[in-house]
Amino acid sequence: MKLYIDGDAFPNILKPIITKQIERLSLETFVISNKRIKVGDSKHIRYLIVEAGADEADKKIVEMVEKNDLVITADIPLADFVIAKDAHAIDHRGELYSTENIKQYLAMRNLMDEIRSTGEMTKGPAPFSSKDAALFANQVNAFLSKYKG
Repeated sequence: MKLYIDGDAFPNILKPIITKQIERLSLETFVISNKRIKVGDSKHIRYLIVEAGADEADKKIVEMVEKNDLVITADIPLADFVIAKDAHAIDHRGELYSTENIKQYLAMRNLMDEIRSTGEMTKGPAPFSSKDAALFANQVNAFLSKYKG
């Protein structure tokens, strides 16, 4: 199993959490982004910078990910592609995307995009909190214990 991090929007508060897991499990990890992103110091982390563009990092992750790999991303369409390849995806707030819930998340995302395209102002997600970081840490730990431990 390999770990892929969609690095462009990865919250700083999560970096030490994931680096600790990477080191603990000697987990081969790829951080993929459009610009230089530093998640942490580990011989198990490789950084890949892709061309500038809205979905270039996502395309690279989809190209590289294999069955049972884990992707950390807040990008719901990317999570959908990952799950279609029999891999796993967790968002920054600890939500484990699955075949059972990804279509619902995708439909909600698309609905909100459609509402915004009409000029309607919508609220974005709540500010990222330490509670979110704890939920993320617990979910990643549970997942890795089950699949890697």
